[in-house]
Amino acid sequence: MKKYDEILIGSGPAAYEMSNLLAQTDHKILVIEGFEYGGTCPNYGCEPKIFLEGAARTVLQSQQLLGHGVSQPAKLDWSALMQTKLDRFDPWPAETREIIKKTHDVEDGYAHFVDDHTVSVNGHQYQAEHIIIATGQTPNILDIPGKEHLHTSYDLLSLKNLPKRITVIGAGFVGLELVTLVAAAGAEVTVIMHSDRALREFTKAEDQALVTAMQQRGIKFLFNADTQKVEQAADGLNVVTDQGTVSTDYVLDATGRHPNIEQLGLENTSIAHDRHGITVDGHLMTTVAGVYAIGDVVSRRQPKLTPVAEFEGQYLFNYLMGKNDQEIVYPTIGQAAFTFPEVARVGVSADAVADDSQYQVKTIPLKYGSLYAGQNDQVSTLTLVFKDQRLVGASEIGDYAADDINNFLPVIGLEIDGAEYKQKLIAIYPTLGDKVAGLLK
Repeated sequence: MKKYDEILIGSGPAAYEMSNLLAQTDHKILVIEGFEYGGTCPNYGCEPKIFLEGAARTVLQSQQLLGHGVSQPAKLDWSALMQTKLDRFDPWPAETREIIKKTHDVEDGYAHFVDDHTVSVNGHQYQAEHIIIATGQTPNILDIPGKEHLHTSYDLLSLKNLPKRITVIGAGFVGLELVTLVAAAGAEVTVIMHSDRALREFTKAEDQALVTAMQQRGIKFLFNADTQKVEQAADGLNVVTDQGTVSTDYVLDATGRHPNIEQLGLENTSIAHDRHGITVDGHLMTTVAGVYAIGDVVSRRQPKLTPVAEFEGQYLFNYLMGKNDQEIVYPTIGQAAFTFPEVARVGVSADAVADDSQYQVKTIPLKYGSLYAGQNDQVSTLTLVFKDQRLVGASEIGDYAADDINNFLPVIGLEIDGAEYKQKLIAIYPTLGDKVAGLLK
């Protein structure tokens, strides 16, 4: 049986961060990957999504400016866009594998725990001083009749030809971002939602404004609907719900993601886990000494985002190398949905403290500013939450919400008050960054 200093199970952002850091040591490392090297983000997630969003945003902004200085809006060529995307991203898994292989051993296959401290892959068994589970999450597939007709975000993000009618089940981050993309390319889109709210991470007002903006572009929403089955029809597919049937050509299951642990053989170990992922302590160690978990596979309340996964990879490296013995403390984390308009947030939610007199909430329409008016952005609204005169939360809906909220991340995370901000910074005029000082009174 071969032994290593560290075994990394997975090669996504969390594991890749650790892999690069461990490459600077004399440790002997094994990286095991049964999916795509690099994980979801660079192959089927945030990287290709934001790449495609650039073209979709241009099209939608040009449509928004029709009659306001633009006479002919842009049109998105899906086939050309997708081919450009494939040319860029298809080589990434092989390239990532080669980068890892330069400094570490690799095994292509799914790791399976034989016992608490032994993993098996491809008929080989391995042990290590530290085993790090970083297998991330995988898309849900509804267990309904006709589920063989359901597609995941992985499928859609490699779809060379755009179907005329697309039905999306689910209205979370992934669902609404992909709805934005395919609708911008000309597909007729219907969203089936199990509840009456889409992105519950944001305020109710922001949620309603986003759905309304999407409806005005022709996207249909079916609220409080239970999807019962998918049937083959003469001219496509029928999605049957308790509120009627939706005729379509393609069905995207965007009902969420779950921890990718089914093939790990955790039943052979004492590693505790729940439906949110693997249970860890303040040092990211599982209930088995020497076995750790990082990234989206971890059961935690912090958002499951690539930067958070990388932060955990950096933390665990420092902890295992003896550079830090403190429990992990997460920084201020920003969050955004790259829909159109975008929604973004950080810190305390205005809705959560609406009835708490300790907090003061400011809501500022941004449409009167020259930048937003020039884009005919009539939706942009910024919400700020203060406690004891200090900013503790910010959220926005608008064309530039993600960038705008990034202006407030250091203010909240570094606990900067308005006077200190004005003394030390003069932002570029006339963007929102210039206005931040005026808002922090």
